[in-house]
Amino acid sequence: MMSTTDARRERIYPANRVTLREVGLRDGLQLVKTFPDTDAKREWLVREHAAGVRHFEVGSFLPASRFPQFADVREMVDAVAALEGAHSAVLALNERGAEDAMATAAGEIVCVVSATEEHSQANMRRSRAEAVGLVRRVAEMRDAVAPGKIVNAGIAMSFGCSISGAVPPEDVLRLAEECLAAGADIVGAADTVGYAGPKQIGTLSAALDKLCGDRPFILHLHDTRGMGIANAAAGLDNGARVLDGSLGGLGGCPFAPGATGNVVFEDLVFLCETMGFGTDIDLTGLAAARQVAEGSMTGEVFYGALAKSGAPQNMEWRA
Repeated sequence: MMSTTDARRERIYPANRVTLREVGLRDGLQLVKTFPDTDAKREWLVREHAAGVRHFEVGSFLPASRFPQFADVREMVDAVAALEGAHSAVLALNERGAEDAMATAAGEIVCVVSATEEHSQANMRRSRAEAVGLVRRVAEMRDAVAPGKIVNAGIAMSFGCSISGAVPPEDVLRLAEECLAAGADIVGAADTVGYAGPKQIGTLSAALDKLCGDRPFILHLHDTRGMGIANAAAGLDNGARVLDGSLGGLGGCPFAPGATGNVVFEDLVFLCETMGFGTDIDLTGLAAARQVAEGSMTGEVFYGALAKSGAPQNMEWRA
């Protein structure tokens, strides 16, 4: 008999279609100098939801004294809950954060496991083995107090680490397998500092597709070296069906030297549609959401080809 969590995962992340996760309100706000207030964040959400976006990472359970941009994470979870068919995810880097997340309406709790010991210590002050242990404890906590919440284990630095260098793909696959065995419902591979090209993305995506079997995996890409969209295409060609992006290409890990923004969400939508993967997301509606974000973060740089050129006119560009 399928568990409550398995049924929810299959509903939230169906294996037979592409799912795009908008991480702008979490990853996108990690390195900014200015950030939207809660009202502007809500308007950002509402406009993206009206455009067809349904998956939102809305913040992290971190000390508000150090990360004031996430002080309203509970309000943002509630804002997503008020939107029909919307799904919220939050980041928890320790047990206290996971406990706090469990007490909210968040549908998904994201844990981070670094592919290298060096980044694991810098990011979480834990070894890789201890990070996998946290995934296990979060899954056990979920089973005890919040059945149905999805536990997501994202593997940072999966394609190379700006602290320690090369990352063997077999290390990523081993960690993914350990996280699934520990109780994670879905795992993801992150090109945290944008080291990968399409060949590396395609090879690891194919291997993760084989490892995960009938459940999808997440591909989290950064555009540090301009390869984000090419890498997303390689992932789609090799079994990736859940991809992260950030409105305007905002983002970056504060504990990863050289990290910059995510793949641009608007451009990712366009890519998927041209490759024949329907998203049900309207690009014009995304432009309206971008206006809200840009207006509330006037000191930040926003990226994206679609924002400059728009979709092709006078022709059907969807595959």
